[in-house]
Amino acid sequence: MSRNNFFKTKFPEVNLYLIILGLSSIILFHYNKYFGSIFFIIYFVMAIASIKCSNIRKKELEGYIEGLTFEIDDATKKAIKVLPIPFCTIEFDGRIIWYNDKFYDMIEKEDLLGDNIESIVENLNLRKVLNENKEMYTDIVYKEKNYTIVYNVIKNETEKNTRYLMMLYWIDKTDYLKIKNTYEEDKNVVISIQVDEYDEVLKSTKEDNRSLLTVDIQKLLANLETKTKGALISSSIEEFTLILSQKELKELEREKFSILDEIRAIDHGNTLPVTISMGIGKGGNSINENLKLANAALDLALGRGGDQAVVKTNDRFVFYGGKSKAIEKTTKVKSRLIGHALREVILQSKNIYIMGHKYPDMDSMGSAVGVYDICKSFNKNANIVLDKPNESIEIFTNKISKNEYYKNMFINCEYAIENCKKDTLVIVVDTHRPSYTECEEIINISDRVVVIDHHRRGVEFINETVLLFHETYVSSTCELITELVQYVDDEVKINRLTAEGLLAGINLDTKNFTFKTGVRTFEAASYLKKLGADTVEVKKLFSSDIKDIVIKAEIIQSAKMVNENICIAYTDVEDSNINIIVAQAADELLNIKDVEASFVLGIRNSKVFISARSLGNINVHVLMEKLGGGGHKDVAGAQLDTTLEEAYDLLQKIISDSLKEE
Repeated sequence: MSRNNFFKTKFPEVNLYLIILGLSSIILFHYNKYFGSIFFIIYFVMAIASIKCSNIRKKELEGYIEGLTFEIDDATKKAIKVLPIPFCTIEFDGRIIWYNDKFYDMIEKEDLLGDNIESIVENLNLRKVLNENKEMYTDIVYKEKNYTIVYNVIKNETEKNTRYLMMLYWIDKTDYLKIKNTYEEDKNVVISIQVDEYDEVLKSTKEDNRSLLTVDIQKLLANLETKTKGALISSSIEEFTLILSQKELKELEREKFSILDEIRAIDHGNTLPVTISMGIGKGGNSINENLKLANAALDLALGRGGDQAVVKTNDRFVFYGGKSKAIEKTTKVKSRLIGHALREVILQSKNIYIMGHKYPDMDSMGSAVGVYDICKSFNKNANIVLDKPNESIEIFTNKISKNEYYKNMFINCEYAIENCKKDTLVIVVDTHRPSYTECEEIINISDRVVVIDHHRRGVEFINETVLLFHETYVSSTCELITELVQYVDDEVKINRLTAEGLLAGINLDTKNFTFKTGVRTFEAASYLKKLGADTVEVKKLFSSDIKDIVIKAEIIQSAKMVNENICIAYTDVEDSNINIIVAQAADELLNIKDVEASFVLGIRNSKVFISARSLGNINVHVLMEKLGGGGHKDVAGAQLDTTLEEAYDLLQKIISDSLKEE
């Protein structure tokens, strides 16, 4: 022990006067030994007395502290015992060694000591706590009550050993969660509702019954208002807004928006079905924010063909319905307006790049060449972005490359990126998904993008456009371009080979005028025929090699029936033209008796291609969308970066889940 510590321990109350007295006695002894000795004896007696007094006070203090510690320990034990929350102490093997009254009341079991807590309360992960050096929390449900358990590990050291114990504090948050749930359920939701193609449906109804049809629509929506305890606002005869709570929305979602089926059942002699589209906005911080989400969801629902409900939050979409085909518009007013707008956009542009989707087919390439011809009619320099033609368009591109009219028309993606500017006009055809385009980079570079497409809208979309022509009811993008050719300007004339490309695109997507074929489809085909399109030459564009026929035959041979009306087939033969082969095979499988939908898988360069076809009763677009693809109700597809076996199993699961939902 050091000298300073000695003084602090033995002389805790030594004052400055004792030190001065000791020094004075030494000095006095030097001058007078007699008086110095007496003075030193007095100093010594006083020092002894001070030490004795200090020891007495020290013992008194230790006794006081010991008594206080005992009282605190006793008070702590009593406090824990009467703690207003359940509390228990357990060994690391789960044995209960102590608990308070609240824990006993919670468990309601005699003789808890020694019982394993994991046998009483499930979902306790004690092993995980052992691996952590901090407080841990677990949420559990016990006897219909919600608890948060706080785990705290303590170290108890004694002379004999060191013991680790676990303290469990049970915080009852049942009432809090009820209040929180009530708060969440009471949040507002906004639904934007629109009657699909109301004017067209009304025209298809006898004049005497039109008012009855309108009354039935309004009656069903009024019933929806009453059922959901919401507030329905009518902005026009075909547009409505419904405000309700999230609790009522959950019920609508549970019913999968049965209002869609109820509206569709309206029948007053109308040849076109009555359908509605619904955009639901929820999760916003205000009614205004939810209204914006609802309007965005409604746009998506309409872009997907209508007759469906789309629920949108800030970060996700959920789709319901979509059972009907989009209604074909009998008027071409929109085509005329878009045609005039496209002419103005083209005339204001110096450089124009046109592109379709990756692995282009004849609808993509035919429509791209059609737009090129429109631009050329206005003496504008235009190019089609194409890295490498595949077998499905190879015959057509070879014809083009030999024709002086299309000289230097094609450029690759690298050249397009290098030369694209902000004011370059980029026209995207036959897709609306940026990641599906031939060269996504130039969409981000240019501030002037035009989208012309007929596919049902997906979540991914090119939003920043100067012009959008997106019609899901038409057969193909080539049909849209053919109408634009007629209305963009009276002086526009297109080349015969361009007309054949457009007719080939229509022919491809309608499967020889079988699927999605309306009056306007035949009108477009008739117009192209007038321009000199040769149907024999169009047929030659779809010629197949003998190896493709063999692969197709093997695919049909591997076909497997699911639920007696769905056919799945595949091939593991890798071919540069596999995406076209599986599409043709899917078409062929629909010729089998009782088959209403077909799915064919093929693989190339570690990418699986899936082609889906339907006769109309099964919505293959919805199924393919779950795989990241899309298309139309009866023609769709998807591409997966996985193995053929995994893709096959995943497709089977999606089909199985869909059948269970129905």
